Amino acid sequence: MPHITAPDGISLWYEEAGAGLPLLCLSGLTRTTRDFDPVAPHLKGVRMIRMDYRGRGKSDWAAWETYDPAVEMADALALLDHLGLDRVAVMGTSRGGLIGMMMAASHKDRLLGLAMNDMGAVVSGAGLKAIRGYLGRHPEQATVEAAARARMAANADTFPGVPLERWITEIENATTDTPEGLRLNYDRGLVTAMDAGGPVGADIALWPLFEAVAPLPCAVIHGENSDLLSFETVAEMARRNPDLIVAHVPDRAHIPFLDEPEALAALTAWLERMT
Repeated sequence: MPHITAPDGISLWYEEAGAGLPLLCLSGLTRTTRDFDPVAPHLKGVRMIRMDYRGRGKSDWAAWETYDPAVEMADALALLDHLGLDRVAVMGTSRGGLIGMMMAASHKDRLLGLAMNDMGAVVSGAGLKAIRGYLGRHPEQATVEAAARARMAANADTFPGVPLERWITEIENATTDTPEGLRLNYDRGLVTAMDAGGPVGADIALWPLFEAVAPLPCAVIHGENSDLLSFETVAEMARRNPDLIVAHVPDRAHIPFLDEPEALAALTAWLERMT
């Protein structure tokens, strides 16, 4: 199965499928290549490239100090070099969107465009605090279905109408069934890395990174119930970049699944600007 060796020797898992516009998919903080399973069948004419960050999924775990967006960006660039790709479009979910903006600021020559899933120019401190609250906690339930039912109940207000089958898939993608119970499939060193940055709770402004993306095609998919990305931030992003493609996805918090009609319309329009 495909792996590359990162600059510091860590083995990183990746996969690719399809042909056409090279599309690098970067997942959320604790998530894996499976983040993009719901949207993959809907994106035509793309060569979809996905990777598991270090410490997640099928990639090697590493020193917690390296669980840093700058290191993960370097890993992504190493993958592009391995594949012989000079420039790619980046579709980034949450942390992946941050890494995409960092690429625009520091390696713009490698970027064709950027689509961000529930990530923007201001990251809400309240959303970060919520992430810290669940980060590193293994499911308490004994089975995947029980954990999925608990997840569905906990998200009933912010993700109404999402069927149990989708939550089962989410739990299967996020955990490994062991004799000790369900265990997260990422290194809990991510907790240490997050705590090393100090207490969370204050908003983080990333305007210079966002503004570095223009004039490349850019899209933002916003979950209307998100606690990480606000309507106000998206509106200001659109004011500063009138060409920004915006989708507000109802009945979704952090993060939309990307196969919602609003998300697909935005991603289709974004891809058309690069082809």
